[in-house]
Amino acid sequence: MLAAILAGGYGKRLRPFTNDVPKPMVQVGDKTLVEWQIEWLRKHGFNELVLLVGYKKEKLIEHVGSGSKYGVRVTYVIEDEPLGTGGAVKNAEHILSKTDVFLVVNGDILTDLDPKLLVEKLESTNGLLGVIASIPLPSPYGVLEINGDMVTGFVEKPLLRDYWINAGVYALKPEALRYFPDKGDLEKTAFPAMARDGVLGAVRYTDVFWKAIDTFKELEEASKTLMERYRSG
Repeated sequence: MLAAILAGGYGKRLRPFTNDVPKPMVQVGDKTLVEWQIEWLRKHGFNELVLLVGYKKEKLIEHVGSGSKYGVRVTYVIEDEPLGTGGAVKNAEHILSKTDVFLVVNGDILTDLDPKLLVEKLESTNGLLGVIASIPLPSPYGVLEINGDMVTGFVEKPLLRDYWINAGVYALKPEALRYFPDKGDLEKTAFPAMARDGVLGAVRYTDVFWKAIDTFKELEEASKTLMERYRSG
């Protein structure tokens, strides 16, 4: 199965870590972010990967290479100027359109969700051209439990299960690419248009590990969590 990783962003909020390397090469625990993603995708049967690269692309290409050392095959599609997430996917249409279904993954997330559920949903539901992975909104703050004017408890950063967010993992059919812009972000262009046309579905994931790496604090938290998970088996 084929998966494309959006790996061309600047990672400005992770500077100075991204001064010399692209965001997917930031170290999280004992591996780079892109290595965690490759291992996760390979585990779920995605062994054909397309890296959509831009900023500091030479460093990423040198680091990952052909992908053989990770047990996958990697090709690269280069954006000569920033195209946004939607434009980056559109720029790879010549490769992505050759398969019945493909996966797109934001290059700054870590997760253990099963992406094959997205593919199964897309293939089994008539009329859909895309399916988004969705998770409960993680609160960035601790939440007070209050009875009257008394605090009765404190919940540290709970999941707000009445609200669902885009987890940055998508299964798409090639026909969906007609919604994608040559330049622009898919969250602002392609997906709203697909939703209006009734061709965009979702799979809700609960009780999965998921972390977006966008700030130094998130990087620290992800590194700590991953190492704790490894030590606990």
